[in-house]
Amino acid sequence: MNVAIEESWKERLSGEFEKEYFQRLVSFVKEEYRRGKVYPPGSNIFRAFDVCPFDKVKVVILGQDPYHEPRQAHGLSFSVQDGVPYPPSLINIFKEIESDLGKPVPESGDLTRWAEQGVLVLNATLTVRAHQAGSHQNKGWEEFTDAVIHRLAEEREHLVFILWGSYAQRKGAFIDTSKHLVLKSAHPSPLSAFRGFFGNKHFSKANEYLVAHGIEPIDW
Repeated sequence: MNVAIEESWKERLSGEFEKEYFQRLVSFVKEEYRRGKVYPPGSNIFRAFDVCPFDKVKVVILGQDPYHEPRQAHGLSFSVQDGVPYPPSLINIFKEIESDLGKPVPESGDLTRWAEQGVLVLNATLTVRAHQAGSHQNKGWEEFTDAVIHRLAEEREHLVFILWGSYAQRKGAFIDTSKHLVLKSAHPSPLSAFRGFFGNKHFSKANEYLVAHGIEPIDW
């Protein structure tokens, strides 16, 4: 199956595209886009990969589901396009960066600037029906994104995996911590941020690890 995804990822994931689950997933997603409103726009489904090629990845931030309201989702987890009000989790992420690194809250919630530096901002599920959170879960996306994480963890070294919340932590439970840095805390959602997200210092810890291994840090 010919999937419109960045070439380095296509090369490593080509085996997934031929599997039965992925072909069922593609049929489901195409039908969903045909029948109604689905986010993100079809051209942005694989945007996290298109902006951050396999060999450029330094950090992986794992989200769960795309935003399901208009103008929000554009293919990067937690990120919103310019001019869109920041969702609560993103506000808390920026608050933690301000506390951790002293950087003021940015004027843009578009995290493309992170992706271009090597941050794979990846949702476990890459599409969602408008106004229906979780509507595309358990259709095959999770199996695909598991394969992505496995491939990175096995083929690369000295990556930083940032796992916020129990869902992300279960998904990344297999990662070899002798080969990569795995940072875990509560999710930045207002429901849980005060139970360990605030004060986790994940952004400075990620950069310290990268620098220690001779890798350019991220300008968060």
